[in-house]
Amino acid sequence: MTEELVILVNEQDEPIGLMPKLEAHEKAVLHRAFSVFILNDKKEIMLQQRASHKYHSPLLWTNTCCSHQREGETNIQAGTRRLQEEMGFTAELKELFHFIYKAPFDNGLTEHELDHVMIGYYNDEPQVNSEEVQNWKWMTIEAVQADMQENPGIYTVWFKIIFDKFYHYIEEHTL
Repeated sequence: MTEELVILVNEQDEPIGLMPKLEAHEKAVLHRAFSVFILNDKKEIMLQQRASHKYHSPLLWTNTCCSHQREGETNIQAGTRRLQEEMGFTAELKELFHFIYKAPFDNGLTEHELDHVMIGYYNDEPQVNSEEVQNWKWMTIEAVQADMQENPGIYTVWFKIIFDKFYHYIEEHTL
């Protein structure tokens, strides 16, 4: 299996090259990424717990899914693909906003991403891929916010950053 490549970008989200994913995280090079938030009719967010064998952030809770676009793939195509691969379902996705963040991990790797945040709606149970996901649950937005303050160590570094931006976005916009 060939190593996954990420799309290197400048701060205007213009592609400037490709790099193996691990190398991009070792060198903290800015690359394109996406984060998907799935909500149900009760306005609860579907969270996933990362699988125990993941090379970073194992067993931590995070948004429904996130990953990296492939060359030639739109943000929506990438989000739809990864949602199916990780959570076993598809939903119509809408891009809300994007932003740049940089977050170091304990293992020496660093996320430096121009992240496209998307939202979709789904009301059933996912059919999770156990290679990617340990567990999942629905939580209200307010419950996630409170739990992050009480138990910050059980959430991924990037989810804490992204959730704050997502929370403020939905306060200011009608979804």
